[in-house]
Amino acid sequence: MARGNPQGDPTDWVTRTADEAIRHAQQNADRLGLPEGEQRRITCASGASPSGPVHLGNLREFLTPHFVAEEIRGRGLPVRHLHSWDDYDRFRKVPAGVDPSWSEHIGRPLSAVPDPWECHDSWAEHFKAPLRAALAEMGVEMEEVSQTERYRAGAYTEQVLHAIRHRDEIDQVLGRYRTKKAEPAAESEQEAAALADSVADAEDAQRGSGGLARFPYKPYCRRCGRDTVELTSYADDTTDLAYTCQACDFSGVTNVATQHEGKLVWKVDWPMRWSVEQVDFEPGGLDHATPGSSYTVGKELVKRFYDWRAPSFAAYAFVGFAGVQKMSSSAGGVPTAADALRVLEAPILRWLYVRRQPKQAFTIDFGPEVVRLYDEWDALARKAADPAKRDAQVLAFERASATTTAGRLPTAPVGVPFRVLSSVADVTAGSADQISRIVGDVGYPHDSVADLEPRLDKAMTWTTEFVPEEERTIVRTDPDAARFATLEDRERQWLVLLLENLPAEPDLDAVTALVYGVPKLARGLALDDAPTDEVKADQKQFFRLLYQLLVSADRGPRLPTLLLALGREKVTHLLGG
Repeated sequence: MARGNPQGDPTDWVTRTADEAIRHAQQNADRLGLPEGEQRRITCASGASPSGPVHLGNLREFLTPHFVAEEIRGRGLPVRHLHSWDDYDRFRKVPAGVDPSWSEHIGRPLSAVPDPWECHDSWAEHFKAPLRAALAEMGVEMEEVSQTERYRAGAYTEQVLHAIRHRDEIDQVLGRYRTKKAEPAAESEQEAAALADSVADAEDAQRGSGGLARFPYKPYCRRCGRDTVELTSYADDTTDLAYTCQACDFSGVTNVATQHEGKLVWKVDWPMRWSVEQVDFEPGGLDHATPGSSYTVGKELVKRFYDWRAPSFAAYAFVGFAGVQKMSSSAGGVPTAADALRVLEAPILRWLYVRRQPKQAFTIDFGPEVVRLYDEWDALARKAADPAKRDAQVLAFERASATTTAGRLPTAPVGVPFRVLSSVADVTAGSADQISRIVGDVGYPHDSVADLEPRLDKAMTWTTEFVPEEERTIVRTDPDAARFATLEDRERQWLVLLLENLPAEPDLDAVTALVYGVPKLARGLALDDAPTDEVKADQKQFFRLLYQLLVSADRGPRLPTLLLALGREKVTHLLGG
């Protein structure tokens, strides 16, 4: 899948962002004094706090560096996608649906909070696991880092002590940004942490914490594990940091150099990690790019205090959701990648993100728009099959369809339109075997149900769980005697013509021609004659009549598919009145 970017090849935001990341990496190689020609591994980074379900808006944090790393790897350059789990962040609040007693854990690291659902080792792991599985299905491979493990192993001790030694200068930098206008509400967990740090700074200043207001490092209480500590003294020569816990009244001393019991505040922590991990590219929410935000502050801090250059940056916009009333696995109905993959094939979900620039906001609609989305994807697949039509749209299709390491992502061996599968699933109450039989009858021969997967399973799920009950197709069990009593002569004629000419064997083309042709026959025309204006008007009324007699509605699935799904015997029973 090595694409490169020779003259004439289509380009997109991934191409341009990869170009910038490569330039950034080369400049960093020069800074490090690497021998000319030596390849330095490029690092594309992401980060997220596992404080709750990682919803589809946060998914941009993972997919943006993934696509950029894929492009770089496709050019034959060494690269990694490094993901940091900010599981050493504090547990901030008890969400709805969780036992209120979990409030006792507020202030503890997410990795130290028990899983209230008792299926994982911690709160953090409970929310990491489903995302890991979804990313694996989407072909996203990344090197994961736990900030709990890194801090507790002392991996950042030298950088922490460096920040403490330069705390006054760092505070001057942070102070300049505190004078900016009030920041907008945080969209990301990291910015929420930064805002919380600012609030804590103000509270410390009001208390006058023994000269330790706005100290860049904060320990967790050794007794209760919370970060509800007031710093009382720090000895530069011994690196002893004394504190008193406001929650449990414990007073203790932690040695920053040897006892790894805390972490840097977020706006210092992030740039510190850029230098340690030698990050070349990292995206972030639009809130990261505002004056006084973590990225703008971090750019200055990493250069002045850690002798590194801030990574190239791409700000990503909001992702909205619609048609999610039946989403059940996410708290508050906010859909996650795992939710979306129950309905969308992995390449299609990837495509929704790669076809737009990160700064473009968009909405994922799980209602009727899903059918149109699949149609659009299938049309693009047909276009991509023609090398002469390769453009930016096809490039997005290629990026969504395969990865450099996993190859082509799974798709059904037999490509049946989603609207056909969902229509058949609707009228058969989701019987996979029956759907398979009917799909074969309507022109998509296959050997087994497996040839229709994974699309069949997603169509069945969408039909049963995302289509509102009032929009479902309910096939009648007996003829509608009341409607038959009101039939006009021409309506009776239409039904007679349909039943007389209905093919004995399932044939989609023949049934389609007949459904559209009955009003032609009634006016003395042949099936293949062009419809007149009168015939077109008759067709609309005929279609409505069939829906009324078959499913007690004025509309429904495509009539040829519906007739084949019901079978000749059932159709004759319901229409033979």
